[in-house]
Amino acid sequence: MSENLTLWRQIERTDPSQVKGITGKAYKGNSPKPHFLIFKATETFGPCGLGWGFEIVEEKLLDGALIAPDFHERIHMARVRVWYEWKGKRGQVEHVGQTAFCGKRNNGQTYTDEDAPKKSVTDALVKALSMIGFAGDIFMGRYDDSKYVSDIKRDFEQEAAAEQDDSRARFLNSCRQHIADAADPVALRQWWASDDQKRARRDFSLTQDEVDSLKTAFGDRLQQLAPRAVG
Repeated sequence: MSENLTLWRQIERTDPSQVKGITGKAYKGNSPKPHFLIFKATETFGPCGLGWGFEIVEEKLLDGALIAPDFHERIHMARVRVWYEWKGKRGQVEHVGQTAFCGKRNNGQTYTDEDAPKKSVTDALVKALSMIGFAGDIFMGRYDDSKYVSDIKRDFEQEAAAEQDDSRARFLNSCRQHIADAADPVALRQWWASDDQKRARRDFSLTQDEVDSLKTAFGDRLQQLAPRAVG
Protein backbone atom coordinates (compact mmCIF):
# COMPACT_ATOMS: atom_id res chain seq x y z
CA MET A 1 0.00 0.00 0.00
CA SER A 2 1.31 3.44 -0.92
CA GLU A 3 2.42 5.51 2.06
CA ASN A 4 0.35 8.33 0.58
CA LEU A 5 -2.78 6.31 1.39
CA THR A 6 -1.90 5.56 5.02
CA LEU A 7 -4.20 8.22 6.45
CA TRP A 8 -6.94 7.51 3.91
CA ARG A 9 -7.02 3.80 4.76
CA GLN A 10 -7.11 4.64 8.45
CA ILE A 11 -10.24 6.78 8.21
CA GLU A 12 -12.17 5.68 5.11
CA ARG A 13 -14.50 3.17 6.78
CA THR A 14 -17.84 4.47 8.03
CA ASP A 15 -19.88 2.91 10.83
CA PRO A 16 -23.25 1.92 9.24
CA SER A 17 -25.05 3.28 12.31
CA GLN A 18 -23.65 6.71 11.39
CA VAL A 19 -24.94 6.72 7.81
CA LYS A 20 -28.19 8.28 6.63
CA GLY A 21 -30.03 8.28 3.33
CA ILE A 22 -29.98 11.47 1.28
CA THR A 23 -33.34 13.24 1.29
CA GLY A 24 -34.71 16.37 -0.32
CA LYS A 25 -32.51 15.96 -3.40
CA ALA A 26 -33.19 14.93 -6.98
CA TYR A 27 -30.79 12.02 -6.50
CA LYS A 28 -30.55 9.18 -4.01
CA GLY A 29 -27.63 7.90 -2.04
CA ASN A 30 -26.02 7.81 1.38
CA SER A 31 -24.28 10.41 3.48
CA PRO A 32 -22.27 10.23 6.73
CA LYS A 33 -23.76 11.95 9.75
CA PRO A 34 -21.79 15.21 10.03
CA HIS A 35 -21.07 15.00 13.76
CA PHE A 36 -19.68 11.50 13.28
CA LEU A 37 -17.04 12.95 10.95
CA ILE A 38 -16.27 15.62 13.56
CA PHE A 39 -15.82 12.81 16.10
CA LYS A 40 -13.56 10.88 13.70
CA ALA A 41 -11.47 13.98 12.95
CA THR A 42 -11.03 14.55 16.68
CA GLU A 43 -10.14 10.89 17.20
CA THR A 44 -7.56 11.10 14.40
CA PHE A 45 -5.98 14.54 14.88
CA GLY A 46 -6.94 15.68 18.38
CA PRO A 47 -9.44 18.20 19.79
CA CYS A 48 -10.99 20.64 17.36
CA GLY A 49 -9.02 23.87 17.49
CA LEU A 50 -5.80 22.09 18.49
CA GLY A 51 -5.22 19.16 16.13
CA TRP A 52 -7.64 20.24 13.45
CA GLY A 53 -10.24 22.90 12.77
CA PHE A 54 -12.01 24.90 10.10
CA GLU A 55 -12.86 28.44 9.11
CA ILE A 56 -15.52 29.95 6.91
CA VAL A 57 -13.63 31.57 4.04
CA GLU A 58 -16.62 32.98 2.16
CA GLU A 59 -20.40 33.20 2.36
CA LYS A 60 -22.81 34.71 -0.14
CA LEU A 61 -26.29 34.49 -1.59
CA LEU A 62 -26.68 33.52 -5.24
CA ASP A 63 -29.65 33.93 -7.53
CA GLY A 64 -31.19 30.63 -8.55
CA ALA A 65 -34.11 29.86 -10.83
CA LEU A 66 -36.50 32.66 -11.78
CA ILE A 67 -39.72 31.70 -10.00
CA ALA A 68 -41.74 34.81 -10.79
CA PRO A 69 -41.04 38.01 -12.76
CA ASP A 70 -39.58 39.65 -9.67
CA PHE A 71 -38.68 36.61 -7.55
CA HIS A 72 -35.56 34.44 -7.89
CA GLU A 73 -34.81 31.38 -5.85
CA ARG A 74 -31.88 32.28 -3.56
CA ILE A 75 -29.01 29.92 -2.79
CA HIS A 76 -26.72 30.30 0.20
CA MET A 77 -23.13 29.31 -0.52
CA ALA A 78 -20.36 28.78 2.02
CA ARG A 79 -16.70 28.05 1.35
CA VAL A 80 -14.98 26.28 4.24
CA ARG A 81 -11.28 25.64 4.82
CA VAL A 82 -10.31 22.65 6.99
CA TRP A 83 -6.81 22.45 8.49
CA TYR A 84 -5.23 19.54 10.34
CA GLU A 85 -1.93 18.35 11.80
CA TRP A 86 -0.56 15.02 10.56
CA LYS A 87 2.89 13.59 11.37
CA GLY A 88 4.22 17.00 12.28
CA LYS A 89 2.93 18.70 9.15
CA ARG A 90 -0.02 21.00 8.63
CA GLY A 91 -2.47 20.31 5.83
CA GLN A 92 -5.53 22.15 4.61
CA VAL A 93 -8.34 21.63 2.11
CA GLU A 94 -11.28 23.73 0.96
CA HIS A 95 -14.74 22.92 -0.30
CA VAL A 96 -18.09 24.58 -0.82
CA GLY A 97 -21.59 23.81 0.40
CA GLN A 98 -24.89 25.18 -0.87
CA THR A 99 -28.43 25.29 0.50
CA ALA A 100 -31.65 26.81 -0.80
CA PHE A 101 -32.21 29.95 1.27
CA CYS A 102 -35.60 30.99 -0.13
CA GLY A 103 -37.81 29.79 -2.92
CA LYS A 104 -41.15 28.23 -3.72
CA ARG A 105 -42.37 24.78 -2.73
CA ASN A 106 -44.26 22.38 -4.99
CA ASN A 107 -47.55 23.59 -3.50
CA GLY A 108 -46.74 27.13 -4.60
CA GLN A 109 -45.99 28.42 -1.12
CA THR A 110 -42.85 30.53 -0.72
CA TYR A 111 -40.38 29.86 2.08
CA THR A 112 -37.23 31.14 3.75
CA ASP A 113 -34.90 28.69 5.51
CA GLU A 114 -33.21 30.52 8.40
CA ASP A 115 -30.93 27.50 8.94
CA ALA A 116 -29.55 27.62 5.39
CA PRO A 117 -26.19 29.18 6.40
CA LYS A 118 -25.62 26.48 9.01
CA LYS A 119 -26.54 23.73 6.54
CA SER A 120 -24.20 25.16 3.89
CA VAL A 121 -21.28 25.24 6.31
CA THR A 122 -22.00 21.67 7.43
CA ASP A 123 -22.25 20.53 3.82
CA ALA A 124 -18.91 22.16 2.98
CA LEU A 125 -17.27 20.73 6.11
CA VAL A 126 -18.35 17.17 5.26
CA LYS A 127 -17.11 17.55 1.68
CA ALA A 128 -13.77 18.98 2.83
CA LEU A 129 -13.25 16.15 5.33
CA SER A 130 -14.11 13.65 2.58
CA MET A 131 -11.14 14.94 0.55
CA ILE A 132 -8.84 13.84 3.38
CA GLY A 133 -10.44 10.40 3.33
CA PHE A 134 -13.19 10.50 5.95
CA ALA A 135 -16.17 8.37 4.86
CA GLY A 136 -14.22 7.44 1.75
CA ASP A 137 -16.19 4.23 1.39
CA ILE A 138 -19.42 6.22 0.99
CA PHE A 139 -18.07 8.79 -1.45
CA MET A 140 -16.42 6.06 -3.55
CA GLY A 141 -19.78 4.31 -3.90
CA ARG A 142 -19.10 1.20 -1.82
CA TYR A 143 -22.25 1.81 0.19
CA ASP A 144 -24.22 1.14 -2.99
CA ASP A 145 -23.10 -2.50 -2.69
CA SER A 146 -25.36 -4.37 -0.25
CA LYS A 147 -22.69 -7.01 0.38
CA TYR A 148 -20.18 -4.34 1.42
CA VAL A 149 -22.74 -2.81 3.78
CA SER A 150 -23.53 -6.22 5.28
CA ASP A 151 -19.84 -7.06 5.74
CA ILE A 152 -18.88 -3.74 7.30
CA LYS A 153 -21.89 -3.85 9.61
CA ARG A 154 -20.71 -7.24 10.86
CA ASP A 155 -17.15 -5.95 11.24
CA PHE A 156 -18.22 -2.93 13.31
CA GLU A 157 -20.46 -5.10 15.51
CA GLN A 158 -17.57 -7.49 16.17
CA GLU A 159 -15.20 -4.61 16.91
CA ALA A 160 -17.73 -3.06 19.28
CA ALA A 161 -18.18 -6.39 21.10
CA ALA A 162 -14.41 -6.83 21.41
CA GLU A 163 -14.02 -3.28 22.70
CA GLN A 164 -16.79 -3.90 25.25
CA ASP A 165 -15.02 -7.08 26.40
CA ASP A 166 -11.74 -5.20 26.77
CA SER A 167 -13.43 -2.37 28.68
CA ARG A 168 -15.13 -4.85 31.00
CA ALA A 169 -11.82 -6.64 31.64
CA ARG A 170 -10.10 -3.33 32.45
CA PHE A 171 -12.96 -2.39 34.78
CA LEU A 172 -12.77 -5.73 36.59
CA ASN A 173 -9.01 -5.40 37.00
CA SER A 174 -9.35 -1.86 38.35
CA CYS A 175 -11.97 -3.04 40.88
CA ARG A 176 -9.79 -5.91 42.04
CA GLN A 177 -6.82 -3.55 42.37
CA HIS A 178 -8.89 -1.03 44.31
CA ILE A 179 -10.03 -3.75 46.70
CA ALA A 180 -6.50 -5.14 47.14
CA ASP A 181 -5.05 -1.68 47.82
CA ALA A 182 -7.77 -0.61 50.26
CA ALA A 183 -6.50 0.25 53.74
CA ASP A 184 -9.67 1.65 55.31
CA PRO A 185 -12.63 -0.75 55.72
CA VAL A 186 -15.12 2.10 56.07
CA ALA A 187 -13.94 3.72 52.84
CA LEU A 188 -13.97 0.34 51.10
CA ARG A 189 -17.60 -0.27 52.11
CA GLN A 190 -18.57 3.22 50.99
CA TRP A 191 -16.89 2.66 47.61
CA TRP A 192 -18.59 -0.69 47.10
CA ALA A 193 -22.04 0.70 47.97
CA SER A 194 -21.65 3.99 46.08
CA ASP A 195 -24.09 4.81 43.28
CA ASP A 196 -21.18 5.29 40.84
CA GLN A 197 -19.80 1.82 41.55
CA LYS A 198 -23.23 0.18 41.33
CA ARG A 199 -23.93 1.98 38.05
CA ALA A 200 -20.57 0.96 36.63
CA ARG A 201 -21.10 -2.71 37.50
CA ARG A 202 -24.46 -2.52 35.77
CA ASP A 203 -23.28 -0.54 32.73
CA PHE A 204 -20.44 -2.97 32.07
CA SER A 205 -22.98 -5.83 32.04
CA LEU A 206 -20.97 -7.99 34.44
CA THR A 207 -21.95 -11.64 34.58
CA GLN A 208 -23.13 -13.11 37.85
CA ASP A 209 -19.85 -15.03 38.16
CA GLU A 210 -17.89 -11.79 37.76
CA VAL A 211 -20.01 -10.01 40.36
CA ASP A 212 -19.65 -12.96 42.76
CA SER A 213 -15.88 -12.92 42.23
CA LEU A 214 -15.72 -9.23 43.17
CA LYS A 215 -17.95 -9.82 46.19
CA THR A 216 -15.63 -12.58 47.37
CA ALA A 217 -12.57 -10.36 46.98
CA PHE A 218 -14.42 -7.53 48.74
CA GLY A 219 -15.39 -9.76 51.67
CA ASP A 220 -11.92 -11.27 51.97
CA ARG A 221 -10.32 -7.83 52.07
CA LEU A 222 -12.72 -6.63 54.75
CA GLN A 223 -11.74 -9.62 56.90
CA GLN A 224 -8.06 -8.80 56.38
CA LEU A 225 -8.68 -5.20 57.46
CA ALA A 226 -10.87 -6.10 60.45
CA PRO A 227 -8.01 -6.41 63.00
CA ARG A 228 -6.76 -2.96 62.02
CA ALA A 229 -10.23 -1.57 62.52
CA VAL A 230 -10.39 -2.75 66.14
CA GLY A 231 -6.72 -2.81 66.99
